[in-house]
Amino acid sequence: MSVIVNQLTKVYGTQIAVNHISFTAEPGKIVGFLGPNGAGKSTTMKMITGFIPPSDGTATVCGFDINTHSMDVRKCLGYLPENNPLYLDMYVKEFLAFVAGLQQLNNVESRIKEMIEQTGLEREQYKKISQLSKGYRQRVGLAQAMLHDPKVLILDEPTTGLDPNQLVEIRKLIKQLGKEKTVILSTHIMQEVEAVCDQVVIINKGLIVANDETKNLQAAALQQVTYVVEFDQVIQKQDLLKIVGVIAAQALADKSWVLQTNTLVDVRKNIFDFAVKNNLVLLSIQKEEEKLEDIFRKLTSN
Repeated sequence: MSVIVNQLTKVYGTQIAVNHISFTAEPGKIVGFLGPNGAGKSTTMKMITGFIPPSDGTATVCGFDINTHSMDVRKCLGYLPENNPLYLDMYVKEFLAFVAGLQQLNNVESRIKEMIEQTGLEREQYKKISQLSKGYRQRVGLAQAMLHDPKVLILDEPTTGLDPNQLVEIRKLIKQLGKEKTVILSTHIMQEVEAVCDQVVIINKGLIVANDETKNLQAAALQQVTYVVEFDQVIQKQDLLKIVGVIAAQALADKSWVLQTNTLVDVRKNIFDFAVKNNLVLLSIQKEEEKLEDIFRKLTSN
């Protein structure tokens, strides 16, 4: 049931879209696949699903090689692409029945009923897809991806277009599916990663720049705390670095500084004592903790 990506590469002419990346997605875990626009996320997903061939490297899905056993790979995975292609002139149930026919399912009616219930399409099941909102069309795409009960789910921006209530429902569904299946989830929403994903893979310019458990990246984000301070007089950098716990200082203005600190030490008292000792007035002090979003920005910025 695992997905193993090994030195996967995609080249378009002289442009390297994906550059020899490797990672593993295990059963029972939801892997958040993150990166800025154009980083290579969708290209990687298309290669894993057999939608496009790789230029080099390979991947295996449930033990099947994407280069030599493409049809076996497709049978054991469900795929919701970024653009979610649907037949707009079909009714919801008609479309799901059509997909079930392509998958050669036996228990068609019961599976369609189950997927409609799981994705919250009960009230919309007799409508044409063209009449649905973007959020409900996304639900139809998710239903078709899960219809044949695949062991692996690859979801490219699955919550696009959902309202806040729908977001909660679909995230809950994905979280439940992640207990039984291997799920690779692409998203730009950091709150979604923190709420749903067990592992995070970050890609930037075709290269993997981070691959770790979500809790470890969250812990890394909390390793440092920043304070923005303002005094009533001009301060020298070398003096600020003498404060216990301060590991870096950057000037915002003559009297304002950004102080990077070690979270093992709460430096607010030390900063206050420094001000008193040097006959300074501490006009303001503001604490700013790093978040997972800050790590993402640092790893994917130019």
